[in-house]
Amino acid sequence: MNRKQQLLRRHRRNKRVGVLVMLALLVLAGVFVAWWLPLVLLPLSWVAHEAWFADHLFYAPGDDYVYDFGADSQEHEVRLQQGVLHSAASIGDEDTLVLQVRLKCSWLGRWLDPSVELVAGEQCDRQTFERGVDGVRLLNLTGLAAPLRDGQLRVRGRHCRLQGPPRLWVTPAMQWRQRRIMVIAPHADDAELAAYGLYSQAQEAWIVTLTAGEIEADHYRRMGLEPAAAAQLKGRLRAWDSVAVPRWAGVPEAQCAQLGYFCLQLPAMQAAPDQPAGSREAQMDDIRPFRRFNTCALPADADGAPTWNNLLADLRALLEKARPEILVLPHPQLDPHPDHVCAQAAVLEALQGMAWQPQTLLCYANHLHDNDRWPMGDSGDGVALPPQLQASEPWAPYSLVLDLATQRDKAMALGMMHDLQPPPPFKRRVRRWLQRWLAGRRVSPYGQNEFFRKAVRRHELFWRREWPANDDRS
Repeated sequence: MNRKQQLLRRHRRNKRVGVLVMLALLVLAGVFVAWWLPLVLLPLSWVAHEAWFADHLFYAPGDDYVYDFGADSQEHEVRLQQGVLHSAASIGDEDTLVLQVRLKCSWLGRWLDPSVELVAGEQCDRQTFERGVDGVRLLNLTGLAAPLRDGQLRVRGRHCRLQGPPRLWVTPAMQWRQRRIMVIAPHADDAELAAYGLYSQAQEAWIVTLTAGEIEADHYRRMGLEPAAAAQLKGRLRAWDSVAVPRWAGVPEAQCAQLGYFCLQLPAMQAAPDQPAGSREAQMDDIRPFRRFNTCALPADADGAPTWNNLLADLRALLEKARPEILVLPHPQLDPHPDHVCAQAAVLEALQGMAWQPQTLLCYANHLHDNDRWPMGDSGDGVALPPQLQASEPWAPYSLVLDLATQRDKAMALGMMHDLQPPPPFKRRVRRWLQRWLAGRRVSPYGQNEFFRKAVRRHELFWRREWPANDDRS
């Protein structure tokens, strides 16, 4: 069981204990105070839970975030005087800027999401943190280099205040627009969630999707389909999405590949590399039906077996064909989804022994171990660095700024993804309504799925590492 599942199981166990204790107290209140009191307090307790205590936050808001940015990022002197940030450092307009601050929430910040506003003339960004925040956090100032240099960047807390001296970390910009990019997506929509702005502006981009994402097809079962048929339909739709939606960003059809392996089966494939791992729900053990939209032939087309060795052969063929200079793939520590972990491992294993090697890895996190709401805040806001309570190894941050037009195009790309189209369950819609009116949280204007709020932002955030490429690349 991965760490996130362990945390979720512990959270649910603690919640059950809390519910039992609350029910016992309500019974005592009904017996010794007034018989009608539990009838009033029970629905009020449920409303309070949904509005303020339903988030999955598997750490204390008072914990400090801890990062090691490595040698690629440099610390520069910065001063915060009367709410204005000053720095004499030589900073490029496209450099990635991270400001480390200590935040202390106000009493209202325990009930409404605390945030930090970054204001420079007509530019305004807001980055949101956990209710009750009391620790070190890292703001993303990327795109605000000019007002920072000019001493015109105002920083102010909303339901929180900044304490102590700030620290500024600068990672130099990289010339990625003129380089070949390959995005590795474990599922259809991962490339768009993490890197639509990046790949839509690249001179040459390739999108490689590893799985059909066919499981959890309840939406299609409600249409009257049997479970296996519903999973097959969902897989066909997501396979189509994976090769069709990148066209919206100008990626040619010939540079999109759907490998068709089965969702949540990559760990089983990795554990037994030569043994097929069929679909959990679609009653399929042949990956070729989900490859029908590909324009290029791949090694596993020969037998259609869902094995790790076939996956490696497919990846090597695509890497050799595309020869990407920048590889965009899931982060090995920050993103805990089993398919995402295995996707990153498969790419690195496929690169072993190849003559062509990329120059740079950019890693993303579409899921987190500790906080299901990250990035916190609303659509269009900036993306602060995610919670990390222990720095196991150095990674340099790399952030890209998306203008409003690109954000809207990204939202439309996500809207074309069939997996993000079904409405959320009734209970989740009620929870959002309560949080909107009681906790001040806004709904994304782009769609009901939570990823519209989390992914359509002012920034896309990656973790950068230079790759030890061979010298004999041609």
